[in-house]
Amino acid sequence: MALAMMVSSRLWLGGVISPKRDLSLIQALVEQVRAIALCRPLLVAVDGLVSDVTAFQQAFRSPLPRYGQPGRCRLRPWSELALVQVVKQRAGGKLSIARRIVQGTTAQVTELLRASQGGGQINTAFIERLNATFRQRLPWLTRRCRHLARQPETLHASMFVLGCIYNFCTYHHSLRVAFQLPNGRRRWLHRTPAIAAGLTDHRWSIVELFEFRVSPPPWTPPKRREGLLSRPCS
Repeated sequence: MALAMMVSSRLWLGGVISPKRDLSLIQALVEQVRAIALCRPLLVAVDGLVSDVTAFQQAFRSPLPRYGQPGRCRLRPWSELALVQVVKQRAGGKLSIARRIVQGTTAQVTELLRASQGGGQINTAFIERLNATFRQRLPWLTRRCRHLARQPETLHASMFVLGCIYNFCTYHHSLRVAFQLPNGRRRWLHRTPAIAAGLTDHRWSIVELFEFRVSPPPWTPPKRREGLLSRPCS
């Protein structure tokens, strides 16, 4: 299972499952992130898997105009994209962590870290905590358990149900906002990831989540094949 999240709001963005942790799995996840990404300064942090870097570099590219020249347009990387990698290795009972800037400058990465998590250094701690949340709340992801998902569709559907509950129905402790009151008192405004991301203004209940109906996409008429003459009715 591969997951993606937005650090500033702790919002779960999507996930995919596959029998193997390979390039195809990462590409499917990157396509979901690319579909909702905006052309603005963006910091992407991945772990030591080489496929992560390859998939993001291939997906986040824009075509260069050719102005009437024949052939395929050249693709260039996003100039506002900063790609960093955290590589963890254990040798001789000691853990070593290497932090690399694959794409972007040091100043760009520092500014995006300050804007997304208030500073600090390159890390993947937030997605690791989210992975732990999914393993804790989905019984068939627990190691050495007797709860098995016999069909991939069961795990896929459960992942999205849990992701929506995490986004809309669960308060996140690190997202609370403090309000200063007289006499040195203070109260907290609790928020869910969806509230922090501006998707809603209240915490949803489980019933409200399951009864919410997503409107279907607008209907578009099928394209008519050109060059075909209509036959007269006899």
